[in-house]
Amino acid sequence: MWRVTLQAFGVLLLAWFFGNFVLGWFQQNNVKPQTQHSEHPSGASDPDQSCLCHLTGVLDDCFCDVESIDVFNNFKIYPRIKKLTERDYFRYYRVNLKRPCPFWPDDGHCSIKDCHVEPCPESKIPVGIKSGNYNKYSQAANTMSDMSECEQAKELGAINSTLSNQSKEAFADWARHDDAQDHFCELDDETSPDAEYVDLLLNPERFTGYKGPSAWRVWNSIYEENCFKPRSVYRPLNPLAPSRGESINSLCLEKRVFYRLISGLHSSINIHLCAEYLLDEGWSRSVWGPNIQEFRQRFDPAETKGEGTRRLKNLYFLYLIELRALYKVAPYFERAFVNLYTGNTQEDGATKDLLLQIFNEIKAFPMHFDEKSMFAGHKMEAKTLKEEFRLHFKNISRIMDCVGCSKCRLWGKLQTQGLGTALKILFSEKEIKNLPEHSPSKGFQLTRQEIVALMNGFGRLSTSIHQLHNFRLLLKENR
Repeated sequence: MWRVTLQAFGVLLLAWFFGNFVLGWFQQNNVKPQTQHSEHPSGASDPDQSCLCHLTGVLDDCFCDVESIDVFNNFKIYPRIKKLTERDYFRYYRVNLKRPCPFWPDDGHCSIKDCHVEPCPESKIPVGIKSGNYNKYSQAANTMSDMSECEQAKELGAINSTLSNQSKEAFADWARHDDAQDHFCELDDETSPDAEYVDLLLNPERFTGYKGPSAWRVWNSIYEENCFKPRSVYRPLNPLAPSRGESINSLCLEKRVFYRLISGLHSSINIHLCAEYLLDEGWSRSVWGPNIQEFRQRFDPAETKGEGTRRLKNLYFLYLIELRALYKVAPYFERAFVNLYTGNTQEDGATKDLLLQIFNEIKAFPMHFDEKSMFAGHKMEAKTLKEEFRLHFKNISRIMDCVGCSKCRLWGKLQTQGLGTALKILFSEKEIKNLPEHSPSKGFQLTRQEIVALMNGFGRLSTSIHQLHNFRLLLKENR
């Protein structure tokens, strides 16, 4: 009897092992079909990484890769540019937020409280900045604004007697040349009664709730009317955009570069909004922070018909363009008489030292964009294309006056002007090479407004790439 019982138990045990083996084999061989029919794309094995897993490798139209830029920016540039933009010279930006939209009737300003920009009282602006653009660099000339007219005339006479004829001519032509330069942006009139100083640190760029038809119309106008846009590009956040067929590779290099600059700027702004999103509007204070779902909506390949990765790569491309402009303009700031004057001698010296540190890091970067490949064809065709390039971008800067949200308009104008200043630098290589060492130049000048926009605009790009690193970590945590 015991022998029969043991035999029966052995048969049952063998059947149990065999059943588990068959069940395991069946499950293993049916995993893939189930995954392919999930709501995530089959090419993304990890749905939480699908936004960034393809953001790697060499960028188009240049010989630099994403990983090299990440390391360079996050460890060498971002910590320094963050400190620089917190300095008094760079935190105060004079802007006119009341200019009417030149393209369509004003549909009213955003009434959301977070759209509001708090202007800075004149009493809080450093005296060297308030004195204006009378002389852009030297402490002596800036302090003249505090003198009486007679004292100024006397001081100017004393200075003029020590200047060479060449320097006198340079100063005399300075203002005229500023007006005649080929600007890539519609510059605000800083003397306008509607122009106000804004403290950028107290009015940070973040999600304000401004969206819908008004915002879509701005970006639709930028892409459809003022950008050399390939017709195959899909923009899911703009339902007004038509879908047509044309590859980005069908565009010439210059038009392709232009589109990628605008796309990169759009991506950078979207990253800022996703990273500083209104998470909770409490009674005491609002809570801002990263919104992963919003980030996925704007950059996940599944949500953007595969465009998300390309948009992020365009951000890196734009970063390289502005990085190259800073490399080119370094000699302009390295001259001894160029001071970032605010009236605080100690801080002004530290600010310039920090700026020169950034330039030294940029010079050491080995993979700069080569702008010489642009506008290198037939001379007349290249000239026409370059002018078309400039006018397209200048028109985009004017569209920023159509943004209904004041805070969005502020940061849109600043970043657009920053990119416009970078383009101005790249197209002024000969003038920058011929800069005199000890006196201003007729050939190339930057206003304080352009300098502030240039460094803050690049700071925003640097911040975007740093925030992408943070989103990578958040996506891993939420797997």
